[in-house]
Amino acid sequence: MDLEPLNIENEVMEFAIASGEEDNGLDLEHNDEYEGYNGEMAENSSSAARDSLVLNGDPNLEPSERMEFDSEQAARIFYNSYARRIGFSTRVSVYQRSRRDGSIICRQIVCSREGFRREGGENRSKRQRTVTRVGCKAQMTVKKQNSGKWAVTKLVKEHNHELVPPDKVHCLRSHRHVSGPARSLIDTLQAAGMGPSGVMSVLIKESGGINNVGFTKVDCQNYMSSSRQRTLGSGGQHIFDYLKRMQEDDPGFFCAVQGDSENPTGNIFWADANSRMNYQFFGDTVTFDTAYRTNRYRVPFAPFTGWNHHGQPVLFGCALLLNESESSFVWLFQTWLAAMSGHHPISITTDQDRIIRAAVAQVFPGTRHRFCKWNVLREAQEKLFHVNQSHLTFESEFQRCINLTETIDEFESCWESLLQKYNLMDNEWLQSMYNVRQQWVPVYLRDTFFGEMSITQGSDSINSFFDGYINASTSIQVLIKQYEKAIASRYEKEVKADYDTINTAPVLKTPSPMEKQAANLYTRIIFTQFQEELVETLANPATIIDDGGSEALYRVAKFGEDHKAHFIKFNVFERKASCSCQMFEFSGIICRHILAVFRVTNVLTLPSHYILKRWTRNSKSGVIVDEHTLGLPGSSQESLTARYENLRREAIKYVEEGAASAHIYNVAIDALHEAAKKVYATKEQVSGITPSTLVKECQLQSDSVELDKKIEELTADLENASQRCEAYRSTLLSVLKDMEEAKLRITVKVHNTRLNLKG
Repeated sequence: MDLEPLNIENEVMEFAIASGEEDNGLDLEHNDEYEGYNGEMAENSSSAARDSLVLNGDPNLEPSERMEFDSEQAARIFYNSYARRIGFSTRVSVYQRSRRDGSIICRQIVCSREGFRREGGENRSKRQRTVTRVGCKAQMTVKKQNSGKWAVTKLVKEHNHELVPPDKVHCLRSHRHVSGPARSLIDTLQAAGMGPSGVMSVLIKESGGINNVGFTKVDCQNYMSSSRQRTLGSGGQHIFDYLKRMQEDDPGFFCAVQGDSENPTGNIFWADANSRMNYQFFGDTVTFDTAYRTNRYRVPFAPFTGWNHHGQPVLFGCALLLNESESSFVWLFQTWLAAMSGHHPISITTDQDRIIRAAVAQVFPGTRHRFCKWNVLREAQEKLFHVNQSHLTFESEFQRCINLTETIDEFESCWESLLQKYNLMDNEWLQSMYNVRQQWVPVYLRDTFFGEMSITQGSDSINSFFDGYINASTSIQVLIKQYEKAIASRYEKEVKADYDTINTAPVLKTPSPMEKQAANLYTRIIFTQFQEELVETLANPATIIDDGGSEALYRVAKFGEDHKAHFIKFNVFERKASCSCQMFEFSGIICRHILAVFRVTNVLTLPSHYILKRWTRNSKSGVIVDEHTLGLPGSSQESLTARYENLRREAIKYVEEGAASAHIYNVAIDALHEAAKKVYATKEQVSGITPSTLVKECQLQSDSVELDKKIEELTADLENASQRCEAYRSTLLSVLKDMEEAKLRITVKVHNTRLNLKG
């Protein structure tokens, strides 16, 4: 007889035979991936198998040698039932086939802790796995007899490890199964928008206790994830029809399918021309929103988003995630990056999933990776539920430690005292999150741009472009319809914000020329943020504590809050300052502390290096580079999209100006007619261009690029010189002011002396 590997659920698995080697059989005890919920063990429990157990008469019957069963399946079910009573988990191991007809004639069922795992090896998982194989010898071997029955030929009852108590046995892998009725209930609750925690609460109540549910929350969550993926089925054609239509209508539309459209094996990604164009303007920070994993969405829909110049969510592309392996996420990120011209963002925000973290590290090695704090705090509510129940003040103190600490030392001290106060020094989840604190605690992230207005509130909620349009009840059939509604609505909001910025003047609150300058530069919402910081300088005086010549150190504190002082280093000649609060580095808006220093040093206008173009009303102005500069494959369609967007934007400005009066309108119409003639004439000339002409044009273009570089360098030098002159001017004004004050004091003294002499 030949020993062959067992094949379960179409997966090839190899097994070692009493050799001390790793047994790669189905581990029914320690595996946090979805394995079909032991479908073979539970779903195939035929009536014949049950009859066999009934014939035995006693549900608490102990296994013994020469015991007979009607089928191999009946033997497996019996041994697993016995294992549940005793407190261990089972798995199938080796089997033997008949040389005559190839049928299985012998099966070995073992304790799940049988054998040992192999150490090392090229394919060893990067994640450190828990030791679950300890060489346990407990097993039951059954062999098919001539009568057709299956008899126990070998039985080992002794275990070399502790057994699991009855109240924990439901956690063992071979005793976990999502039954048919449970699946129906889960599907119903999921369609109603309920997440795994809520579903498990209902199941526990319906079953009369967690021990009677038959599976764990992880199993429930995995089943719900699998259910989401199955929903793509018939609705998948809607997605592919949309992608095909958009490719025909939009020359800048980008889409990719992992596998092929007939039989996709992984993820689907798409981005329209507007999303790709927006990334050129606002692609410095990106959020990859996988809210569907918390069951906020019914379909596995994940958008890439950012912030536009009004602080509104802006879309950079969308994905349908049919596969959540590391290689699939790597494919998705690489595909998205290619669609965005290969331009890496400064920062990216995702959830803290281990697989996503590995994919981000591989594709975006130079990008600052942040975990969404909203997800971390949501997970904290689940992981620390028992603590919150026992200590009502813990949650508020925990959030205060995360959000309100202003220095790293303050956070470290607060965290340590919190763990000691509530006796959580050995809590594994808290320790794991502390180990990656640099990626989610705000105080560690201040030195990187994330485009959010507040450091302490950063990522408190997901930057969801589709809130109100896609939710847990949205099916794949209506996904595209809701997607297009969200796109249209967001565009209208941006147009409205643009209109308000251009046509409504803000109310100035100070006589400062800097405020007037900012009002003309920033969009309305960003100006409001700046204005708030400027007004706050009145309550935050700056005091010089170290004048080191070219660089001075200032201390800024709010009246009555000296213990919360911030320190600013200020370079007088370059007019550059760095504040300990790092608000400018994080949000791109200058803080009240630096503005307070500007007040006392007579810096009357914002230096250019403190004005981020992405926050200005002209954030979308300028020439969009073509596909060669962007790193895209050469395509006339790609450059057509850029040219079209530029012309459209300029035309809108032209129409607004040209419609101001009847006279201007007539001038504009005449100019348009002249432009149309020139365009027509140029089109005629283009048709006669020869290859040599193209070469000459390329050479001229190359010379032009070199010229542009020199101009940029000279412009930068001129800007530096201008800044230095401005610094000297400010210093000179300060000296003159001091001289005037001294002159005034001398004049007063002379006048007083004369009066005394007369008296």
